[in-house]
Amino acid sequence: MSGKKLENLNVASQESLITPEALKEQMPLSDKAAETVANGRQAIYDILDRKDHRLFVVVGPCSIHDVEAARDYAQRLKKLADEVSDTLLLVMRVYFEKPRTTVGWKGLINDPHLNDTFDIEEGLHIGRRLLLDINEMGLPAATEALDPISPQYLQDTIAWSAIGARTTESQTHREMSSGLSMAIGFKNGTDGSLDVTINAMKSASHPHSFLGIDQQGKGAIIRTKGNQYGHAVLRGGGGKPNYDSVSVALCEQALEKAGLRKSIMVDCSHANSNKDPAIQPLVMQDVTHQILEGNTSIQSLMVESHINEGNQKIPENLEDLKYGVSITDACINWETTEKAIRDMRAKLKDVLPKRNQ
Repeated sequence: MSGKKLENLNVASQESLITPEALKEQMPLSDKAAETVANGRQAIYDILDRKDHRLFVVVGPCSIHDVEAARDYAQRLKKLADEVSDTLLLVMRVYFEKPRTTVGWKGLINDPHLNDTFDIEEGLHIGRRLLLDINEMGLPAATEALDPISPQYLQDTIAWSAIGARTTESQTHREMSSGLSMAIGFKNGTDGSLDVTINAMKSASHPHSFLGIDQQGKGAIIRTKGNQYGHAVLRGGGGKPNYDSVSVALCEQALEKAGLRKSIMVDCSHANSNKDPAIQPLVMQDVTHQILEGNTSIQSLMVESHINEGNQKIPENLEDLKYGVSITDACINWETTEKAIRDMRAKLKDVLPKRNQ
């Protein structure tokens, strides 16, 4: 066996990457941005702990591919957030990493130039710059925690994180969630099963030890304290929605039986809208009606929204990309978003303050 190569047989190349510490030194959080992150996290904690009567709504593009359009969207959302802040806490959805069932564009961090060059270090710089800018506006940001290394680079800018339907069952993501510094939403499985969500919430609430990297980019043993702010995200599955009152009641029962907090987020997209963005406002209306009828477990929503409606494929000539249109899942447009959120606020503003009494 001497002299025979036995490792990295399928690795084409390896490149050194900037360390988390160096990236943060180049692009530090300002005092204002840090205050936005801290206040956003605390507000979400207070909502989950029923100290704050509001709902929080994670709203924004399915994924970020155009940072100028993202800044445009953030400025619009900040104005709306201020308008409805007595009833709804708006958190911008800033998703950089996309899990793929097979293959496809993996998101701004992995492929920021949309051309399969996978300039990941540039993606980290672009992503962090955008998150700093959004937090500078005073608008908290949310993302999906997908790659177990990228949180060391970006999570100091994030107020809320999701674990997706394809990764909620992953031990790696449950361990990572146990150490993240914000509330975590765990989606139900793609088949609609709640078991993976319940198990993930249980697992993430406990301490773990696992392999990772430190701020200097060195391999490290990460030891966590456990995250007590996990909650369930209903996104439908198996070809059926699960935001209706019966599905919500079954989720409440499962959470109570497991000794977990009865806190539910309804994801208005994915299977809950049959991937038709036009249905998302109807889901919001249904959730509003459930709360008016006495529901107390639904504390948050997720909405996929962009400047313009629908979605588009990545064209061969990137100059042909339509502005403010998703390149992953289809979204509702800005005007529809504004109306749906204003309608929800108008119907709930006098009801939510009495909800936790």
